Amino acid sequence: MRERSSDSAKLFGSSSRLSISLSTSLSSSLSSRRSFISTSLAALPMLTIGVRSTLAYGSKPEQNWPQFRGPDGRGIAEGFPTAATWNADAQAGKLSGVSWRAEIPGLGHSSPIIWGDRMFVGTAVRLSGKASLRIGYYGDVKAAQDNDEQRWMVLCLDKKTGKKLWERVIRTAKPLTERHEKSSHANTTLITNGRQLVAFFGSEGLYCFDLNGKLLWNKDLGVINNSWHGIGWGYSSSPALFHDRIVLLCDDPKDPFVAAFDLSNGKEVWRTSRKGACEGSWGTPMVVNDGARTQVVTNGWPYIVSYDLQGGKELWRLRGGGDIPIPTPFLADGLIVICNAHGGKSPLFAVRPTAQGDISLKEGSTSNDSVAWSVPNGGSYISTPIVYKGYIYLANFNGVLRCYDFKTAQKIYEQRLGADAACSSSLVAADDKIYCATEDGTAHVIKAGPKLEILSKNQMGEPCLATPAISQGVLYFRTASNVIAIG
Repeated sequence: MRERSSDSAKLFGSSSRLSISLSTSLSSSLSSRRSFISTSLAALPMLTIGVRSTLAYGSKPEQNWPQFRGPDGRGIAEGFPTAATWNADAQAGKLSGVSWRAEIPGLGHSSPIIWGDRMFVGTAVRLSGKASLRIGYYGDVKAAQDNDEQRWMVLCLDKKTGKKLWERVIRTAKPLTERHEKSSHANTTLITNGRQLVAFFGSEGLYCFDLNGKLLWNKDLGVINNSWHGIGWGYSSSPALFHDRIVLLCDDPKDPFVAAFDLSNGKEVWRTSRKGACEGSWGTPMVVNDGARTQVVTNGWPYIVSYDLQGGKELWRLRGGGDIPIPTPFLADGLIVICNAHGGKSPLFAVRPTAQGDISLKEGSTSNDSVAWSVPNGGSYISTPIVYKGYIYLANFNGVLRCYDFKTAQKIYEQRLGADAACSSSLVAADDKIYCATEDGTAHVIKAGPKLEILSKNQMGEPCLATPAISQGVLYFRTASNVIAIG
């Protein structure tokens, strides 16, 4: 391991993601130093997985979105009304509902994150011209021709206006690995605990800043070539945080591993090989504490595996199905939700956090002592699903939206949103609405509940593969070239 000097990919964008697993509360005094205190989620008293989303500065609520899919990686932000209709595409008609638009240089599927009044996002800028992006539903798997010199950057914007507050160039070089045509060289989403900001771009390095953009430390982990059958597809697993630990999932098929690092200085705490357990994964790890232990849950093929955060020892494994595992695990109603797809199988699992050992299902079975329920062909391929008000919703790359009862796993509906509704972005929810951004730049707004009701189809004007952020009733969409605030 060597340190990289300060100049020193989510496959398909939406899987750039994570679970932050850091329970905190923030002092309401503006003059006091921020101090973090472990708390329990009101709805899940024995399960700790995230930062609280609403913190008080005096009497003003601040709703944070500190990681991929927001607080606890669940994709939900409540407490404020959110927009149902808008138009962000001038070519489609009169603009409406747009608070601001900020151009982001380069190409990146890194989703925006928010702390207080600041937004943070990562990108990669091709120096020899505009990077190519091929969207839609197609079957060929060749890598993009985009190995010219790039500039990796982290940007900070004012959440209320879109004004750029600072930017940092963290590396300028030719990419060390290839990317998929639908991917980018900056797929991963940043993560913050309100004091430190962590960015990880796979082979391009691990970086830690303060929120004013000061580089605290950085580390080179070498080449991490996330590939499938020898085809380079790019790195996309976002970092996870739990107290003083950063967790990274690095599934290069030649040497797959999961590792923990000290947040204060970047020193490696432990590393566990995934050889024999995983031949490739593009999802983000989830860290969850059930009151008895803290575990790192990782999507993968042929096995989904959980590790002890303290030392990296394997806790349990579950034989999956889809051989290109992308969606991020997350916790909902006390169960760990995991799905994947491709290769003929697409399982959806709900696992109890107390699982131990090999919990793989027997042939023909959909549950056991550790697997509360499963749907053999219910999973999504790229997009991470969402559990909201008793139902689980899954959007797929072919434009099909599915809904299941989360307690019983009974299918409620399955319907195509449209022929042009290929979905790589993960779902988010607020104000009794599900938001589904599709690759062609259409944001579908769906009424939450047991009947499919599409409230609107809203034009963003550009491809949208990153997952939106939500804060104080405003939706923040990262498109191919911009961040657009709606509401």
